[in-house]
Amino acid sequence: MAKARALEKRRGSIRNIRKITRTMELIANAQFKRAMDRVTAASAYTQRITELVDDLAHSGLDVSHPLLEQHPETDRAVMLVLTSNRGMCGGDNGNIFRVAFGQYEHIVAEVPNVEVEVSGKRGISALAYRKIELQKTYTHFENQPSYKDVEAVANGLMDRYVTGEIDRLDVVYMKYLSSSKQQAVAETLLPMGTLGEDQSELDRGVDGSGYEFQPSVESILEEVVPTSLRVQLFKCFLDSAVSEHISRMVAMKGATENADEIIRQLSMAYNRARQSQITNDIMEVIGGAEALKS
Repeated sequence: MAKARALEKRRGSIRNIRKITRTMELIANAQFKRAMDRVTAASAYTQRITELVDDLAHSGLDVSHPLLEQHPETDRAVMLVLTSNRGMCGGDNGNIFRVAFGQYEHIVAEVPNVEVEVSGKRGISALAYRKIELQKTYTHFENQPSYKDVEAVANGLMDRYVTGEIDRLDVVYMKYLSSSKQQAVAETLLPMGTLGEDQSELDRGVDGSGYEFQPSVESILEEVVPTSLRVQLFKCFLDSAVSEHISRMVAMKGATENADEIIRQLSMAYNRARQSQITNDIMEVIGGAEALKS
């Protein structure tokens, strides 16, 4: 009977774990839907304003903006790594770490001074474990990063680039491609003049000379270029959040299915143990009856 009791106790523990993983799966699913709505709403605007800045940068017009210009020398770079505050999201953070470590080594080989900034407790722990010095850390970007918070980070980085304090900005994050595919990438956001350099005029689909500026080119660029960087960085945070929810949803779904299989196997073992115990009890009763007859 002791074996049957042990099996029943273990089956009860697995059932409790299944309740937790199933609940986390449902929560991640609900959070994914909300995050997906935000990504969808921001994607079209981000793409269009990025294309506009790219068109202006490659139009042949006499346009200039500090964020579009590459500095004569690249002496100081900033690498911003976006990770999650919580775990249990499959290989999401692990894939980001692999790209981040590779990008860090690549930048260090080219740039004398590299500053690393990290968003997310998981990234802070991982990079600190690798003995990488962190200049800034952020832990307040939760499931739904706000544009206001991201704007503050973007403004600080833009100010440093304009004043020449930094010469390059790279962002490492999990890019959302579709519900079934997310990819850890490293993208260079500053200088912005490098955007779309491999695109032809035909690919961009517009000739810069066709633009009419009111009241002036300078006033338009002063507004459009910084806004473009802000929304691009915001899109990085949104992609990172929705990818985290997808990974956690998939991981918890897999854990729930594994728990179901373990419960099934334990139930079969428990039934066999109970049947064996009942058979032994019957044999003992029969044996005692036979002994009384004799």
